[in-house]
Amino acid sequence: MFPWGLSCLSMLGAAGTALLCAGLLLSLAQHLWTLRWTLSRDRGSALPLPKGSMGWPFFGETLHWLVQGSRFHSSRRERYGTVFKTHLLGRPVIRVSGAENVRTILLGEHRLVRSQWPQSTHILLGSHTLLGAVGEPHRRRRKVLARVFSRPALEHYVPRLQRALRREVRSWCAAGQPVAVYEATKALTFRMAARILLGLRLDEAQCAKLARIFEQLMENLFSLPLDVPFSGLRKGIRARDQLHQHLDEAIAEKLHEKQATEPGDALYQIIHSARELGHELSVQELKECAVEILFAAFFTTASASTSLVLLLLQHPAAIAKIQQELWAQGLGHACGCTPGTSGLHPDCGCEPDLSLEALGCLRYVDCVVKEVLRLLPPVSGGYRTALRTFELDGYQIPKGWSVMYSIRDTHETAAVYRSPPEGFDPERFGAEDEDARTSCRRYHYIPFGGGPRSCLGQELAQAVLQLLAVELVRNARWELATPAFPVMQTVPIVHPVDGLRLFFHPLTTLGSGDKLLL
Repeated sequence: MFPWGLSCLSMLGAAGTALLCAGLLLSLAQHLWTLRWTLSRDRGSALPLPKGSMGWPFFGETLHWLVQGSRFHSSRRERYGTVFKTHLLGRPVIRVSGAENVRTILLGEHRLVRSQWPQSTHILLGSHTLLGAVGEPHRRRRKVLARVFSRPALEHYVPRLQRALRREVRSWCAAGQPVAVYEATKALTFRMAARILLGLRLDEAQCAKLARIFEQLMENLFSLPLDVPFSGLRKGIRARDQLHQHLDEAIAEKLHEKQATEPGDALYQIIHSARELGHELSVQELKECAVEILFAAFFTTASASTSLVLLLLQHPAAIAKIQQELWAQGLGHACGCTPGTSGLHPDCGCEPDLSLEALGCLRYVDCVVKEVLRLLPPVSGGYRTALRTFELDGYQIPKGWSVMYSIRDTHETAAVYRSPPEGFDPERFGAEDEDARTSCRRYHYIPFGGGPRSCLGQELAQAVLQLLAVELVRNARWELATPAFPVMQTVPIVHPVDGLRLFFHPLTTLGSGDKLLL
């Protein structure tokens, strides 16, 4: 027994020594990893690097980020402040929040920073997109696309968008079963973008098929840049090529049109605006431009629409105020006709009774939409790459490092509002609140970014949300189909983990002529 005991002690000693050596090696590796990034600072600047942790060798803090989600950034902001360093997805990152800091980043486009997207995104969306363009090509393409989202174009979009949203809300009411709102709004926003914005002539089956292909592209947009069989990138490339095939015929027709067959047709506007500016676009450029418009109008609008439905359900007082405003403006009914003696709306076939001008008069609806986008901005922020070393909040931002500006953190920490930032209070954007009205100029409120890369479609997106709020309040009441409100996932965009399952009940009897097609 004695030799066996010595053998056990010897084994335990060896195991302990091995663990100690492993621990020392791990500690040394982490020390060298931290030293590696400390030495990467720009020696030409006397400023220190921001506070923060670079995590573990090679992995950085990526695993912490994946596990903690949005809590990862807020916990480090509380520990290190509004500017801190970390290491995510293989790159050193400076995380930035706060109005003044974000303003420096957004207004420093082309001078201090440039837009940064994953390589897979550039491959799948193409080299001719606004997203990937820099310098003069970016300014030229932005000028072309600005006409697509100009106010005259919006005047044409609004009536068709309202009809689409009204039919969708009524279809939810007629479903007789729980509706997964996030999935439903994704399908809706794709149909609206494809049919109304791009003017694609698609029947219901074609639209559903194209939506599935497009979602396949979106699912792989941020995949590893490995073009090998069965990889996410290969799946995305296949989906992109299928989308381009569908767009070929539509673009060929648009190239030969002398005038738009549908007012507000974005493809027509792009083709002819480019010609007027002396920049004829190739078919490939037009296909990539069309896919980029779908990309911009799809997930974020679906996310914001779902958040709107959720927050109104959680705050019935806001619904009551919207109802009061609609009746005060003479817009309480779902159409412009006088209801029948029974109080029900006839199947009158009226055109929508909201113009862009009428939407502008609905001040409280506008406040609700702004508050939804403040509290639950669809995108948490944006990435840039430092073009040169510069100062931010007393720290150096080294050339070549990634800079991530945070929309959500900036909204959460804004101190310009009279009510606490964490609460839902549309009144904070009321006309009497001078601080709220000027906060956009101070970069406290940035759901659409800012500077040279601010979202061109922000007025259209806000109009869609305003119209959805109106049609919801005029046509339906809704309630949870689950025991509790869902958890909100924030990566890659804000969405409920269960799709937000709700029952919708009609406020009026629908006419038999209502069709569920755009």
